[in-house]
Amino acid sequence: MTLRDDIRPKLHSADQVEWVISDGLVPYPRALDSMDEVVMAISRGAAPERVWLLEHPPLYTAGTSATDADLVAPERFPVFKAGRGGQYTYHGPGQRVAYVMLDLKRRGGDVRAFVAGLEQWIIDTLDHFNVKGERREDRVGVWVRQGNREDKIAAIGIRVRHWVSFHGISINVDPDLSHFEGIVPCGIREHGVTSLVDLGLPVTMADLDVALKAAFERNFGPAG
Repeated sequence: MTLRDDIRPKLHSADQVEWVISDGLVPYPRALDSMDEVVMAISRGAAPERVWLLEHPPLYTAGTSATDADLVAPERFPVFKAGRGGQYTYHGPGQRVAYVMLDLKRRGGDVRAFVAGLEQWIIDTLDHFNVKGERREDRVGVWVRQGNREDKIAAIGIRVRHWVSFHGISINVDPDLSHFEGIVPCGIREHGVTSLVDLGLPVTMADLDVALKAAFERNFGPAG
């Protein structure tokens, strides 16, 4: 399911969003501290909005709805309380994480529309590679069909402070999918996970970043 241009959420801002890409693996605590600083600066009008693209070392994060039963292998990787919405998720090499720090007051003040915009951003990005990403009303994230299966290819988890968003999305490019076995991803047991490379597409992280930026600008406005 995609949204026609005439019914897309009105999430554009006139100002350019700062677009930052980090090389290497960024430790999760460092990312949390950096997001806290940027969110406070944006809320004071002292910094531009920012999208931060990065990869993390292998780890699990627990959202505010996480339950102990969904942490299958607690000793496998470090586990961090994320403060975002949602349940358990995995981050690691080969997965593009995009932390999205946007001033929602300037973009309509509608958190539900913002989440729909993030979903559409992912769907438009996947469409660049001829992958049909789909929403599910009863499941968070973006899904792809593989025969009789439906697998999750992208996750969404956000938090809002002083009307500025942080945390964001993750898209599986070529992570080690076995690493997801240490959790029940997002509390969903009936479905699996996949990646662009798992779908047979030789996509690099750089390829994805180009598609992410084009799709972001379509949905949220200029970035650079």
